[in-house]
Amino acid sequence: MKADNEYSSKEIIDMVAKYGANNYHPLPIVISSAQGVWVRDVEGRRYMDMLSSYSALNHGHRHPQIMKALKEQADKVTLTSRAFNNVQIGLFFKELCEFTGYEMCLPMNTGAEAVETALKAARKWGYKIKGVEDGKAEIIVVGNNFHGRTISIITFSTEKQYQDGFGPFTPGFKVVKYGDFEDFKKAVNKNTVAFMAEPIQGEAGIIVPPPGYLKNVYEYCRQNRILFIADEVQTGFGRTGKKFCCDYEGFKPDMMILGKALGGGAIAVSAVVSSREVLGVFNPGDHGSTFGGSPLGCAVARAAMRTITEEKLVEKAKELGDYFIGKLKGIKSRNIKEVRGKGLLIGVELNTVARPFCERLMAEGLLAKETHDHVIRFAPPLIITKEEIDWALERIEKVLA
Repeated sequence: MKADNEYSSKEIIDMVAKYGANNYHPLPIVISSAQGVWVRDVEGRRYMDMLSSYSALNHGHRHPQIMKALKEQADKVTLTSRAFNNVQIGLFFKELCEFTGYEMCLPMNTGAEAVETALKAARKWGYKIKGVEDGKAEIIVVGNNFHGRTISIITFSTEKQYQDGFGPFTPGFKVVKYGDFEDFKKAVNKNTVAFMAEPIQGEAGIIVPPPGYLKNVYEYCRQNRILFIADEVQTGFGRTGKKFCCDYEGFKPDMMILGKALGGGAIAVSAVVSSREVLGVFNPGDHGSTFGGSPLGCAVARAAMRTITEEKLVEKAKELGDYFIGKLKGIKSRNIKEVRGKGLLIGVELNTVARPFCERLMAEGLLAKETHDHVIRFAPPLIITKEEIDWALERIEKVLA
């Protein structure tokens, strides 16, 4: 039998096609090693990672501090389940609440699990605290949202493919136009318990809402005792040039959904943070996760948060993001329709299909991925340097122009 490193890219790709369900359409590359903003394929070719695993790699690949925390904890204990406490979990809870400014947190693993947690918390809060009639709670969401892939979440997706063949769906959700404050107000009634949205829509193509929209919705929610839930799974932990994207509008959501970068690019860690009033509705047995709050995950997440602060990654994302966006807007090309984004979450919308351009970028040594057919997402690790961005810009301009 061959050793793992003796298989070619083609052999691995063929195995994926033969044995794996066809639910992804990856670029034809097989990554074998990675460090910082760079990866190598099994043949040794080097590429810059401009996707960051959809913001899970804000710290870059295999950040030394995160790897140190991972290895040290792996040598002690990796999993206990929530049937018992572990040394890391209390410290993680305390540090996450201090980092985010909330009173309580609830740990999970994936972003979708954290979204489900937030939906359950909002409904239970609506019944137990707000006093909505049992079974009548409604949650308002927005069009072109992406919050995950569970049955309940795809219920309120406006992407038909995400729903095709998966019904029947979960009741209790209303969809309004993203960025349209008046449409949101029309959807509110006595049974509305929450509003949930991404402060920038990532999967939809890096859609930035009009200035003031999120703040206006938040204020209206406060006036009508509705929870504002911000899904910061992709936009959080410095990605947009603020610690959390809602900071741009100067308000603190009632609940935040966190994930991806919280795991430092090493392990799946997610969480919901909120007030004691909201998360206090849970009782033992109401909700849980075998791996949520594992000592390994908690140790890595603590290192991830420390690194963001110590290395000033938020400030770097703002400075380099402004530079990167400015340079992209300066590219003269009939292929480019619009450049948009904040920090290092950037979308370049094309006048044509984006996939071929992503394949050409790969041939130039740069990995990026299309979203919604016509948009290329550029979201490098926040540790990237100005020189590395310039290196990328040369290739982006060559391919797009």
